[in-house]
Amino acid sequence: MTSIPNDGDAQSVHRVPDRIEPSHESPALEQAEPNRKDRPYSIFTSGEKWAIVVIASIAGLFSPLTANIYFPAIPAMAVAFHKSTELINLTVTVYMVMQGVAPMFWGTIADKVGRRPIFLACLLTLCLSCVGLAMTPTNAYWLLVLLRCLQAGGSASTIALGAGVIGDIAEPSERGGFFGLYGLTPMAGPCVGPVIGGILADKLGWRAIFWFLCISSAICFLFMLLFVPETLRSLVGDGSYIPSAIHRPWVPIIGRNRLGSSPVDKPHKKAFANPLRLLTYPDVLLLLFYNGIVYSVFYGVTATTSTLFKKSYPFLNETDIGLCYLAIGGGCLFGSLLTGKFLDRDYQSIKQQMIRKTEADSEKGMRSEDVTREENFPIEHARLRTTPIYLAVFVSATLGYGWCLQKNVNLAVPLILQIIMGYQIVAFMNATQTLLVDLVPSQGSSITACNNLVRCSLGAGLVAVINAILDALNPGWTYVLLGSICALMGPLIYLETWLGPRCRAKRRARNAFPESSM
Repeated sequence: MTSIPNDGDAQSVHRVPDRIEPSHESPALEQAEPNRKDRPYSIFTSGEKWAIVVIASIAGLFSPLTANIYFPAIPAMAVAFHKSTELINLTVTVYMVMQGVAPMFWGTIADKVGRRPIFLACLLTLCLSCVGLAMTPTNAYWLLVLLRCLQAGGSASTIALGAGVIGDIAEPSERGGFFGLYGLTPMAGPCVGPVIGGILADKLGWRAIFWFLCISSAICFLFMLLFVPETLRSLVGDGSYIPSAIHRPWVPIIGRNRLGSSPVDKPHKKAFANPLRLLTYPDVLLLLFYNGIVYSVFYGVTATTSTLFKKSYPFLNETDIGLCYLAIGGGCLFGSLLTGKFLDRDYQSIKQQMIRKTEADSEKGMRSEDVTREENFPIEHARLRTTPIYLAVFVSATLGYGWCLQKNVNLAVPLILQIIMGYQIVAFMNATQTLLVDLVPSQGSSITACNNLVRCSLGAGLVAVINAILDALNPGWTYVLLGSICALMGPLIYLETWLGPRCRAKRRARNAFPESSM
């Protein structure tokens, strides 16, 4: 088999292999990109990269926003459709199931045919489904359920697609900053969605929620259609190769001065890869599991906020409760703005430490390996070294939060604890999501789809039983239980740091594919 470098190894490649044969053991076929040694990883400037990530982040917001904006309207819809609250809640359940499954389909296709056309297809599906939901007759409950499934199929995949875009355009040393912004989207939706939904449902009726989603998704669709170029490296390399018409923006202002100038040779296309194969990798599965457990607890907090606050603070009306979600949303925003830069700083700090150690060993005549090679770089340690702190603070805030609600302490206290939880969960999720893309950069959409599948499944499971747990244990002991489960995930972080390099080494030996240059 011909040895093939991956996307990140562009600097060490000088020719295109005559023939590429996919490995059946590899989850993805890394692409040969014959670049000059001084050629950057991507032709896009820093500002252009941020513009692409901002638009992708806005698109990614629709997945959690569409799920959570719906909550305040559930009582009104139960009355309108003459159904029980439990049956209307079923539309939330089917949405979450589809939210976990759909990215596995769309993400895999995006890793093959490109990010841009799948982004457009998903946003168009979301827009049209929202039109249908806004016009659904109140005697057609079955249509409501069906269209919610279709809505999830369109919106849920945008998070996975955006993560793939970041893997395409950003080197490992700068991914943390981009994921800092991008990691805000799955956290912001559960926080701002109920606020928007509550205001719209209260002032204009429940149908206004779907018209709002229709208009906003249409605007995002237009921005994507007009300005965002294709980034998939198997189609456009570092961005300089001119792709087919569907992959080109209608207004090519991003990267236009460098498009087609000294392009790399056209990369070979990938074969379709089964994203579920990623779940057979122990280090990836371990990372997905403890990430999903912590996320599900966070989702449990947001899903029960309205119910618990109404019970503990009966003076709050629906609008007040909706505004309370801004606390955890503010924590998420603050965490997003800071933790991405911290990830990049940690990466550079560890890299410089290793370089200094290598230089010191060389002066002593000791042999040292090249630390700029991925196989020699402790990427797991670089990404996860601060996550035990984030997890410890999150668990502490969770424990206090439950007892504050049970004892009916001043409203400001649980809101402050929600701010703390929001910050910590974004910091934790940014680190794990960035590491997942680092492990398989050529399958950024697929690995994020796997992440979405695991955490949505665990989140749906917790939401399905949390009301029963609250009835049995009350808020105090319920959140002691959930916080303790999160605390048990702590040792898995250190296990990942130990296990990860060994698993990567085994994959390299099995697939005979060299790792990327850091």
